[in-house]
Amino acid sequence: MIHSLAQIDSSAEIDSNVFVGPYSVIGPKVKIKSGTKIEGNVFIHKNTSIGKDNLIYPFTSIGGDPQDLKYQGEETFLEIGDNNEIREGSTINRGTIQELGITKIGNNNLLMAYTHVAHDCILENDIVMTNNSGVAGVVKVGSGARLSGFTLVHQFCNIGSFSFSALGTIITKDVPAFVRVSGNPAIPRGLNVVGIQRQDLSKQASEALKESYKILYLRKNKLIDAKKEIISKFNNITEMKIFIDSISYSDRSIVR
Repeated sequence: MIHSLAQIDSSAEIDSNVFVGPYSVIGPKVKIKSGTKIEGNVFIHKNTSIGKDNLIYPFTSIGGDPQDLKYQGEETFLEIGDNNEIREGSTINRGTIQELGITKIGNNNLLMAYTHVAHDCILENDIVMTNNSGVAGVVKVGSGARLSGFTLVHQFCNIGSFSFSALGTIITKDVPAFVRVSGNPAIPRGLNVVGIQRQDLSKQASEALKESYKILYLRKNKLIDAKKEIISKFNNITEMKIFIDSISYSDRSIVR
C-alpha cells in the first residue's frame, strides 16, 4: 500500500492498510491509522497524528512549522481525526508552545483546495472550508460551520457552530452560532436557515433563535443587555445552549 517512490521516516507509525502515493514524504513521529489514503506529492512533516479513513490529496503540506515568529523549533503537534477530506494545496500547521502546543481537527471535515489552518486552531466536526479560505492562529471553528471561498478569519476568533460566512468575508470578531455573516469587515445577515433546518431543531428552539436574533441585532439593545435578555428567556431550552455559549464567552466581542 506504500508506493516505492514514497519516503517514510523510520520513526513513523503507519497501519498496514494505509495507502501512500508516489513522491509523498512522511516525516518523523507521524502516526497514520487504517483506511487513510495519502495521494502522491503530499508532505506530512512531523509530530502529526492522523486517524482513520481520511483522504489527503496531492500538494498538501500537513504538520509544518507554525508561521509564528515566536516559534523557535519547540516540540509541538497536530492531531487530525477520522473521515476528513483535505484537498489539493491545503496547509495545516502544528501548534506553538506559547498557546495550546497543538492544532486539532476533528471528524468528517472537508477542507477544499488551498485552504489554510494556522497554529493552535481547533476545528470541530462536519465543517466545510471552501477554496482559499483560511483561519489564522488560535481560531476555533464550531461543528457544522461553513466558510465560503476566500473567507479569512483573524487570530483568536471563535466561529460558532452551524454559522455561515459568504464569499470573501473578512472576520475579525466572533461569529455566534447559527448566524450568517458577509462583508469586510463581516456584519450579520440573518440566521443560517439552512443550517438550522439540517439540525432538525424543535419548533420551540427555532422560534427562540429567531427571537434571539431580533434581540441581539434588530433592536437597539446594548450587547450586555441583549445577552441578559436572551439568557433569561431561553436558558431553559437545551438546544439554545450552543447559541447562548457562543455569545457569552467571547474575548474579541461578537460580529454586530
